[in-house]
Amino acid sequence: MSIPRVRIQTEDFDLSAETLALRAADGGIGAVVAFVGTVREASHGQDVSRMELEHYPGMTESSIESMIAAAEARFDIRAVSIIHRVGSLAALEQIVLVLVASAHRGQAFQACEFLMDYLKTQAPFWKKEHTPEGAHWVDARVADDAALARWGLSSGNAGEALLP
Repeated sequence: MSIPRVRIQTEDFDLSAETLALRAADGGIGAVVAFVGTVREASHGQDVSRMELEHYPGMTESSIESMIAAAEARFDIRAVSIIHRVGSLAALEQIVLVLVASAHRGQAFQACEFLMDYLKTQAPFWKKEHTPEGAHWVDARVADDAALARWGLSSGNAGEALLP
């Protein structure tokens, strides 16, 4: 049984177990790059106690699969696994895992960074931060759009990306 490349879940994940699973099927993998995103304790000078993440089931997975296809077209990669958590997460909990495997490290590093830039602007997730001053939805950030633009893509501040 193969593990889906994209998983949206409420449960936490284990970096070591996920890395072993990704590598198990391909003896040609020479490098695995991992990105683990966590809930920050503070955002824009405010303490954050927790974050709520929502998504549209089906649409979110399809969107992320398209991101992976774009990465595969740009980089010489052998495998990708993306786990994104939803629901209520406390400060310091893990939110996202992006694993990229390739024969050599350079392509894995680039593809992982590309996928994270793409996830930050294109994946249909909605985030609400809970602070002592109350809860508020997290807006798209211009800095995230700028990160995506360096790959020759535009998002219009969390809008539709223009694929190459």
